Amino acid sequence: MGIKIGDVSITPIIEIDYPVPASFLLPDATPENLAPDLDWLEPHFVTPGGERLKMIIQAFLVESRGLRIVVDTCVGNDKKRALRAWNELDGPFLQEIRDAGFPREKVDLVVCTHLHIDHVGWNTMKVDGEWVPTFPNARYVMVRPEFEYWRDEGEANWGDVFGDSVAPVFEAGLVDLVDCDHQINPELQFFPTPGHTPGHCSIAVSSGNEEGVIAGDVMHHPSQCTHPEWCSIADIDRDVAIATRRSFCERFSDTGIPIVGAHWPLPNPVRITAHGNAWRTAV
Repeated sequence: MGIKIGDVSITPIIEIDYPVPASFLLPDATPENLAPDLDWLEPHFVTPGGERLKMIIQAFLVESRGLRIVVDTCVGNDKKRALRAWNELDGPFLQEIRDAGFPREKVDLVVCTHLHIDHVGWNTMKVDGEWVPTFPNARYVMVRPEFEYWRDEGEANWGDVFGDSVAPVFEAGLVDLVDCDHQINPELQFFPTPGHTPGHCSIAVSSGNEEGVIAGDVMHHPSQCTHPEWCSIADIDRDVAIATRRSFCERFSDTGIPIVGAHWPLPNPVRITAHGNAWRTAV
């Protein structure tokens, strides 16, 4: 199902879809803690009783001003990963994006909100035992502080993510390192939303009189609107991540601006609404 924001079209492509226990990613989102919010979390965002969080891993195919743009590239096939469910996948991602009108040779831009394992995997593909750019005619747009952090730190707990999914496209000369407020094109612009990672950015969409947001991992799950203090196990700077979630919700609360999150399980965007001293999402 596609999303339209003015003349911009956004098509989600889901690579992995399965409910997860809170302990997998969001330890505070236990059934007991979720209970007061089940009236709006069910049925879209949690399984009955809040036993598990409904989450997905997806890429967004964006058509804007004649450009084919892929935002975030999931886990990828054939990657050796410490997490069994993500290890050496063999999924139909490339056929699915081709069927959606995005053959890999025709993609113009690959835009990374950040460089975590589940957002860069299809940057590359294995050919004759080597990692090569999946999108050979695209420019790969990455925020410089994010790139430099992972270049220096690596992501060894998950696997050689930088080595197999970022370094090969950089070495091929396809990467554009940009600032956190980079204008991607006249309809798409980065804005900084750090904390989850040092250079994490979201993408503001503006076309005609309509606006929208591709949020990346500002919030992994809508329950974090009500509880911005709930941190993902993958948040690198918890204090900054909490502050970013609060400012994000304040900025977009009751504006009617549609927002899509990288792991939110709906095929359509949500709106953030004020609720008491915090926020909720409206479908």
